[in-house]
Amino acid sequence: MAVLSGIVQEIFSGLDRGLRKRPPSIRSEQVGSVTRVGAGIAEVEGFTELGADELVAFPRGLMGAAANISTDRAGIILFGESQMLHLGAEVRRTGRVVETPVGPNMLGRIVDALGRPRDGGRAIREADHWPVERPAPAILDRVAVDVPMHTGIKAIDAAIPIGRGQRELIIGDRQIGKTAIAVSAMLNHQSGTADSRPGLCVYCAVGQRAAGVARVIETLRREGALSRTVVVVAGSEDAPGLQYIAPYTATSIAEWFMERGEDVLIVYDDLTRHARTYRELSLLLRRPPGREAYPGDIFYIHSRLLERATHLREGLGGGSLTALPIIETQAQNISAFIPTNLISITDGQIYLSPELFEKGHLPAIDITRSVSRVGAKAQLPAFRSVAADLRLSFSQFEELEVFSRFGTRLDEDTRKKLDRGRLIREVLKQREHERLSPSEQIAILLAAGKGLLDGSSLDRIRDAERAICERVRLDASEASQRIDNGQNLGDTEREALLHAANTALAGLT
Repeated sequence: MAVLSGIVQEIFSGLDRGLRKRPPSIRSEQVGSVTRVGAGIAEVEGFTELGADELVAFPRGLMGAAANISTDRAGIILFGESQMLHLGAEVRRTGRVVETPVGPNMLGRIVDALGRPRDGGRAIREADHWPVERPAPAILDRVAVDVPMHTGIKAIDAAIPIGRGQRELIIGDRQIGKTAIAVSAMLNHQSGTADSRPGLCVYCAVGQRAAGVARVIETLRREGALSRTVVVVAGSEDAPGLQYIAPYTATSIAEWFMERGEDVLIVYDDLTRHARTYRELSLLLRRPPGREAYPGDIFYIHSRLLERATHLREGLGGGSLTALPIIETQAQNISAFIPTNLISITDGQIYLSPELFEKGHLPAIDITRSVSRVGAKAQLPAFRSVAADLRLSFSQFEELEVFSRFGTRLDEDTRKKLDRGRLIREVLKQREHERLSPSEQIAILLAAGKGLLDGSSLDRIRDAERAICERVRLDASEASQRIDNGQNLGDTEREALLHAANTALAGLT
């Protein structure tokens, strides 16, 4: 027995010495080969320790991320053209997950979904590299959303208020002004108001045409807002893998600023194309299809993205990340699969109506079908006192208007309500790049609600609004300052605004 025990001990000692002499990595663990190439994906084999979402390197600088991992092979999402690959090509592990450069030098730059410059400028000197997939902040790290994020658009700030840290969906058919609303919110967010400091913006274009993205960039540059904006672009001509990770990259870039106390607004334009891209990749990776051929985790890819939007507590810097995802509907079908998913994830939606757009009511925001689940908690007290009954009265007006089309004889009170409703609807119209301060919006709504505009021609409403805004800036600056600072709309402020509005309207006659 003693001899046998000695032999066994000698065997184990030899094995131990051999393992210690073994190099830390061997070819079978670190290098694989391509067995199948598809449109945007590749299958590789030969890896024994590949991790989920691990970055792998192909020849000619092509990169990819591990998506499907099994015992003998792995499905890789490519971040470039699949034509660069051939069967048997060598692929190497990197030991890193997909990440993006972050830091202050990202501001003013146009980058791709991996954080690489696309504006022809110098290389970015990043402060750090962060994974594009990061866990959402814990519940105890968040505070209530109660600081307004003004868009400068009367219909939104009065009836569908957005708070810093909120997730508000912009939804509607194509080509009716969804991106224009988001860009207006970005420009107003950077200007700041008396009650809130100027913020930073991240614009993420997913699957958009190059001409559309160029128009947004040119608007930001013309308005002087590009220097405080990061533009992340994964256009329709880019690889599906880049389009898939672009929103996560943009969110990590935004989170770096948020964790340093900044108020950041991020726009995803749009998540409909993002969902279609993920469906395409999932089908190519041979994942089981579900409803409308989308994979079973289609809800999860958007929920884990939008849950990262929040308002951090003061102990963590007090920064915020406000998300404005955009969704495109077909024939006003907001009950389709992807729209209903996003509606259930977000804190409300701004619905744009094709009927209003065709009638020239711009922005084509349907107040009755839009909602903010944060509501008046993220609205200035002065706004609450003026716009509290706006949604209800506007809904009643629209019902009366439909009823009046039947040719029924109307009493004097009903006619007055209809005339007042038409005036308010005209007041809620706004030019694309026109942005008003809270006090100017309140003065206009107050004048309309108190009947100061009654009897005015609808064609003169624009002139009346401009005159009221100019007079408010001149004659009611102190009241405007108190309103913008978050004070209640007291009798003094109300009288100052009404006097300024009366003076302005008197000057038009």
